[in-house]
Amino acid sequence: MRPEIKYSVATTGFDVVEKPLSAWQRFYDNGAARKTVLLAALALLWELYARWLNNPLLFPTFTDTVKALLTSIASGEIPRAAAYSIGMLLKGYAIGLILAALLTALASASRIGSDFLETLTAMFNPLPSIALLPLALIWFGLGDGSVIFVLIHAVLWSVALNMHAGFRAVSPTLKMVGQNYGLSKPGYVVRILLPAAFPSILTGLKTGWAFAWRTLIAAELVFGVSSGSGGLGWYIFEQKNQLLIPNVFAGLLTVILFGLVVENLIFKSIENATVRRWGMQT
Repeated sequence: MRPEIKYSVATTGFDVVEKPLSAWQRFYDNGAARKTVLLAALALLWELYARWLNNPLLFPTFTDTVKALLTSIASGEIPRAAAYSIGMLLKGYAIGLILAALLTALASASRIGSDFLETLTAMFNPLPSIALLPLALIWFGLGDGSVIFVLIHAVLWSVALNMHAGFRAVSPTLKMVGQNYGLSKPGYVVRILLPAAFPSILTGLKTGWAFAWRTLIAAELVFGVSSGSGGLGWYIFEQKNQLLIPNVFAGLLTVILFGLVVENLIFKSIENATVRRWGMQT
């Protein structure tokens, strides 16, 4: 069926009538177009408010921020800072996912393991990751180890909690169907448990990445540079010290843009290839 055509059945018969969608309907059905217009509207509001305020040291205009962003990209400052932050994020995120998978496997194997995970999650999940930074600095010193430690804490508990909840929510009927098919243990996990629990797992992955990204920027703002290089948080901190406020907003805009890319390209692609394809979400 062509997306720009809607088919309707006449009430007096079975003839199918083609009814082309209007331009507004095509726009309304296009999620990317809707979000683009919303972002453009927010940028316009930003520009109008900044011009009305007329105080560049307090709130620069959107156009000045974009100019500062392009200048920093051309000079290589923001690409270097972004590469450093992304590299650090991937290390902490990957280790956090591995530990979450191990804890979930332990929780799925026995009631004691389940109690252990639920107890740890209740204890540590409400604890802000950045609150552990002073201890991390004492334990690991001023360097990558401290940042990776707080990133692991940011990722671990939310991902493990959602993974465990997803596996527990799998229908017993579905489990029995998988067992009746005579699947091997790996096949049973891959074909039955993972697809059924994946919506919850994906939610945990999204939440864990968001927590990790915020924690990383905050950690860099708190103690900044390590080994002569720094990430986006440190870039924002340096620009603030020099009262280069458009550059500060350019750094913040970079953080926002990276979040939009991860959410709408990476996670949305995973969702379309799995959850939506399996018919588990409308």
